[in-house]
Amino acid sequence: MHITQCQIYLVEVKQTSPLAPYRSHIRTTDTTTKAIVELTTDTGIVGWGEHNQNFLDGISIAGQNIAATEFIDGWDPYNIEQFHVENPFDTRLRCGLEMALWDIIGKDNNLPLYKMLGGKVRERIALAACMGIQSYQRAGEMAQWYVEQGYTALKTKAGSDAQEDLDMVRGVRDAVGDQLKLRIDPNRAYSNEEAAELGRALEPYDLEYFEQPIMADPLTDATWLRKQTSTPIALNESVEEPDSVLAILAADAADYILPDTHIAGGILPCVKIGHIAAAANLPTIMHCGHDLGLKTAAMLHIAAACPAYSMANDCTYYGLSDDITSEMIPIDQGHMTVPEAPGLGVDIVKEKVLKYQKD
Repeated sequence: MHITQCQIYLVEVKQTSPLAPYRSHIRTTDTTTKAIVELTTDTGIVGWGEHNQNFLDGISIAGQNIAATEFIDGWDPYNIEQFHVENPFDTRLRCGLEMALWDIIGKDNNLPLYKMLGGKVRERIALAACMGIQSYQRAGEMAQWYVEQGYTALKTKAGSDAQEDLDMVRGVRDAVGDQLKLRIDPNRAYSNEEAAELGRALEPYDLEYFEQPIMADPLTDATWLRKQTSTPIALNESVEEPDSVLAILAADAADYILPDTHIAGGILPCVKIGHIAAAANLPTIMHCGHDLGLKTAAMLHIAAACPAYSMANDCTYYGLSDDITSEMIPIDQGHMTVPEAPGLGVDIVKEKVLKYQKD
């Protein structure tokens, strides 16, 4: 079996309330923009993948199609390790192509992906609802809505202003107390000293963790920050391919880590990160990049199969107006169940891909 055709589409799907408008300290958005990979084999099997194009200006999907087709044409889908050794792409495109290869392998064997990764260690995957920066009042209102929906964990964007972050955290705690495990993510907005000061100010609010408040490098800065506050420190932008986790462990730089398929380069690297983290007893959370159904399904398979991903995983899926799948992946009381159909387990509707295709 080998790949005979590769096509990549750029799609854009609107977000809905209460997710939209989703504000970080960098931008405000109400859409999810993703690249969708379609790989066809000589046996007629079609595999689908997804990688992030959110917030990336000047991306040439035509260029990606040319480069990907040149490399992947004739490729044996089963040679995933070789793919990671030889492909010349950035981690985003690598992720989309590799995800589609896994989808083909699962369909060829009539097995869901998690079974090929070693089988399930958990039946249901807990979700951390993600929301943008909010005022004190709005944060409390949204926190109450999340509790009503059955979520037990909430992650907020942060980083525009330290006092605004504190007010938002206080709004959540005043509204719902400790019914939500709370995380905030400033996306590298603060200097080391500002992050230390804010970390100490957050201590009374018992955050689950404070995610990547400072720059990704050097890791010694994160090591220093952990010594300045009892608020746990999580790293996301510092987590890239599996060797980056070894560096984080060596520096003792994080209480938690958050890999993402589009940053690590695919499903297999996130599985390897999970194995490293499990051996080191380092709690690990799958990060979300405003994902559609394919990348969300990949997260579910990874989290179901890897013991390290034991905490609630990031999710904005609840805020999509639609998906390119035949049915939305159900969310039940803040949890998802890993798909049981072959491959990634979601049914892509080509007409919907074309409907949401972005010029």
